[in-house]
Amino acid sequence: MPATTELDLLLQQVRSCRLCAEHLPLGPRPVLRASASASVLIVGQAPGTKVHASGIPWNDQSGKRLRAWLHIEDEIFYDETKVAIIPMGFCYPGRGKSGDLPPRPECAQHWHQQLLAHLPKVKLTLLVGKYAQDYFLGSRAKPTLTETVAKWHEYLPAFMPLPHPSPRNQFWLTRNPWFEQEAVPVVQQLIHTLL
Repeated sequence: MPATTELDLLLQQVRSCRLCAEHLPLGPRPVLRASASASVLIVGQAPGTKVHASGIPWNDQSGKRLRAWLHIEDEIFYDETKVAIIPMGFCYPGRGKSGDLPPRPECAQHWHQQLLAHLPKVKLTLLVGKYAQDYFLGSRAKPTLTETVAKWHEYLPAFMPLPHPSPRNQFWLTRNPWFEQEAVPVVQQLIHTLL
């Protein structure tokens, strides 16, 4: 059996995290995956109810669309030695008026820098949604998600901003056909080069 690494110990701590338990309607269940050998990092928002129930990241309709955009099979997507999955919020945040609530801020504040320090081989970070884009791009992010995603080439080779692949975003995808026509083929090429 392989020796326990610092990252393994850190992941155990994260999975035991109870920092914002009182704010979580379904209770804490941090969902993330990482390995020091991963070359791709996916940063989304926070798990939905289906992912909370299964404990498997992107195990829903959003995940199906994301894997279609990346053009990779489940076996590769869920191989943490290749793909790390660290959302902005690790637990289901609850329901708001027009969908899930924003990711809880405690995760990024307390855990992200520690986790990222253990991912030295990441060459490309996919920033899925505005929360991830604002956090990682900071002042380089544009005022809106559409503007940031439209300027995707400005953030390469380290980052690739993506809209959220949720079925709720179908209207955005319909209004912005350039994303699937221009950006998705580039994402697929980058992913296949790295994996």
